[in-house]
Amino acid sequence: MPSPFPGMDPYLESRVLWPDVHQRLITYSADALQPLLRPRYHARIGERLYVIPSQRAVYPDVAITRRRPFPMPVEGSGAPVLTADAPVVVSVPPEEVREPFIEILDLAQGGQVVTVLEVLSPANKTPGEGYELYRRKQEDALASETHLVEIDLLRQGVPTLAVPAHSLTPYRPWHYVVSVSRAGRREQFEVYLRTLRERLPRVAIPLRAPDRDVVLDLQAVFERCYEHGAYGDLIDYRGDPEVPLSPEDAAWADEHLRRQGLRP
Repeated sequence: MPSPFPGMDPYLESRVLWPDVHQRLITYSADALQPLLRPRYHARIGERLYVIPSQRAVYPDVAITRRRPFPMPVEGSGAPVLTADAPVVVSVPPEEVREPFIEILDLAQGGQVVTVLEVLSPANKTPGEGYELYRRKQEDALASETHLVEIDLLRQGVPTLAVPAHSLTPYRPWHYVVSVSRAGRREQFEVYLRTLRERLPRVAIPLRAPDRDVVLDLQAVFERCYEHGAYGDLIDYRGDPEVPLSPEDAAWADEHLRRQGLRP
């Protein structure tokens, strides 16, 4: 079953599904690019690993609870002596986060990184360790001779892309952004803006001059993700997506899903 939406499916922005979607977007993008890059270039999947405090409310399988009384205060001061009630001590292990990304290597230059391709995750768009780590890597890329391609298919969170958020305001409405920053032209960004109702773009991926760009068909990658992820088996389109739509987009989505028989 293909996705019922013409481009990005807003139901895939959920906390449960997105990690799998993110992994597939990276893997299938690398697969799509590889035959276009060889023999000089090579697409390699890398990974950031960091630990953040758990955001999940319940960990029934790993949380450890015990009751522990506070120590008794020393008597003899003449003041009333109070004993604290025994709290429940809950231990919640931190959450390990793995974020894959793509590096395009120039084999003719000893495997030098030419382009970095990132797909943003919710942690990248939420103030905290994931956000700070992503920003540091972004700054490193912008200060180097490496091209930076950023794909943001999440409507939630704070602006994180290298392109300044205010510079995109005149082009609203849009929901999803792909930004390309070329080495040597940092003052310019090539930006692809799409709404919920539009096909995802074909993105020009820069290489080392004078080699021509290769093209990543992001919609084709997404369709492969949806098919192989079998997300149609997991999503109930009769309900609303986890990240709410605007009233106008919700009305459009309702009619769109009804026409396809996914809502009564």
